[in-house]
Amino acid sequence: MDEPFEIFLACAPGLEPMLRDEAVEAGFDKPACVPGGVILRGHWAEVWRANLMLRGASRVLARIGEFRAMHLAQLDKRARKMDWGAVLRPDVPVKVEASCRKSRIYHAGAAAQRVTGALEAAGIQVTTEADLVVRARIEDDLCTFSVDTSGELLHRRGHKPGVGKAPMRETLAALFLRAAGFDGRMPVIDPMCGSGTFVIEAAEIALGLAPGRSRRFAFERLASFDPEAWAAMKAGVTGREAESLYRGSDRNAGAIAMAQENAARAGVGAIADFTHHVLSDLPGPEGARGLVIVNPPYGGRIGNKKLLYALYGSFGKVMQDRFGGWRVGLVTSEAGLAKATGLGLSPGPVVDHGGIKVRLYAGKVTG
Repeated sequence: MDEPFEIFLACAPGLEPMLRDEAVEAGFDKPACVPGGVILRGHWAEVWRANLMLRGASRVLARIGEFRAMHLAQLDKRARKMDWGAVLRPDVPVKVEASCRKSRIYHAGAAAQRVTGALEAAGIQVTTEADLVVRARIEDDLCTFSVDTSGELLHRRGHKPGVGKAPMRETLAALFLRAAGFDGRMPVIDPMCGSGTFVIEAAEIALGLAPGRSRRFAFERLASFDPEAWAAMKAGVTGREAESLYRGSDRNAGAIAMAQENAARAGVGAIADFTHHVLSDLPGPEGARGLVIVNPPYGGRIGNKKLLYALYGSFGKVMQDRFGGWRVGLVTSEAGLAKATGLGLSPGPVVDHGGIKVRLYAGKVTG
């Protein structure tokens, strides 16, 4: 595959513009929003770099070929003409997943069988137990083949074993930080930090650390993989000095211990500080203004919604009393809870967070 091909960066629907902006800043060429993610064109090096560097993408798909197919026999014939060996290795088994929409081929299982036959004819092992996934999407009679180059979802950074209740995925946290106005330099405070995801993500961004530095990827088992070029790419990410401190607190002592361990494993312990205290004891900030961002309990996930209005009201009062001029970002499923802060926060797009529809409410504290 010497010619550039389409690369799809998946993310939570509603956050596509944030991921596009991140891809632009990272130097990817002409990324464009589509439902459920961002598309761009590039070569395998861009695939590797997207997996290594992009914080908001949940997975990276390489679209390795497409053709029109009106019936199963045509799908079978044309799939057998593809140069599978240019991408897949005979010693690495793959799993086939197929989907059909608005097409004359409407049986996904039958389509997957034809693609499986084409792969096996090319000497590629196919098993339902394989970790490497080949996807065939048939829509409006156009069959598009993709390889999932990430493997495990990209929020699994590889250096955070501990999570608390209602954990925020790192990929979502990174995009919510961006949507709330985090510029990579300002201080960030999370007074309901749980296992520390917002604080640790912000600290990693400030230090210029690659989110994929601690894990392996599915593309390392493709025929197109070049270990030396990949090692050089990772070595080229040198990081930078941070300009601020990143602070988290929580009323749960166990969560704080977990956050401290996670920060140490991520290599940000020197600039990420976690303390055990209740929201009302949150100290006022010193120095430059920054961002307070929280993922507090909301009725659909933890606790009784009626008991939460006082918590959100207390959060708003602490912000107004001690954080004048600071940005605020608050993730919740309930507009009424966001309103209870009294901060006049503006709602962002609806986002699926573990099966619950949430929004980021963001704004600036007056004063």
